[in-house]
Amino acid sequence: MTAQPARPERSGPETASVMDVPPFKPPLVKAVFRDVTPMHVSRLAARAAASVTRTVLTEIIDGARRAAAEESRKRLVPGDLLSAIDGNVELEVGTKWYDHSPTFQGLTGVVHDAEGVIVPSPKHSRSRRPSAVVGAHRFEAGVRKLLRSQGVMAVPAMVRDLRGIASVFLTDLARDAAMVVREGGVKRFGSVALVMPGEPAPPPSLRDPLLVLSTRRGDGRTIGRDDVLAATTIQLFGGNLRQRALTEAREAAQDTSAG
Repeated sequence: MTAQPARPERSGPETASVMDVPPFKPPLVKAVFRDVTPMHVSRLAARAAASVTRTVLTEIIDGARRAAAEESRKRLVPGDLLSAIDGNVELEVGTKWYDHSPTFQGLTGVVHDAEGVIVPSPKHSRSRRPSAVVGAHRFEAGVRKLLRSQGVMAVPAMVRDLRGIASVFLTDLARDAAMVVREGGVKRFGSVALVMPGEPAPPPSLRDPLLVLSTRRGDGRTIGRDDVLAATTIQLFGGNLRQRALTEAREAAQDTSAG
């Protein structure tokens, strides 16, 4: 009987690379893009958008997992999501979902008019075009796959919130990518440098993704990989999460014949 090769030991879910888990498939990504723009989406752009969404959701799940571990739980609950977002401001994404989820009720604030009267929440009209909230169910399989990759389970309400955040985030990413194509690059965002009075401002870093992606190349009818990367710099305002999302998206969208 042939001996089976030994499997490498894993100390925990955090040792597994998120690059090994492709939960959000290109057909789903392209369907979301079609919801917001008639532009063509290239294969590499779809890969990049799927990768960015995966990176963001993985980071959220990891933060929630740590919060649950502090209470010796392996099953995530909505409170763990709130703890993850409170502990890392970079994770506050997909915020349009917050108005629809019971988890965030009472936390998003109340809107008042000029006379101090509470403004009722707008009634959501039925539209023929599916919204990010209505289409959130499409992300459930991918969310569950990510949870398994992190070695945790989640109650149904937590799964609902994760899939809603994923749907809204990817929809916003698609909308910003289309804007980048229309405007010819990232036009409305810049970098801020802190200097002492009387000192010259440092030159812009050549590694600054906003500088690199500020001007696009290509036709005005196709969303490409770099358009998605530029949109990522808009959706993720900075810090380690944005840099990791950009790096992993570039790796996922290598121009190869595989996939």
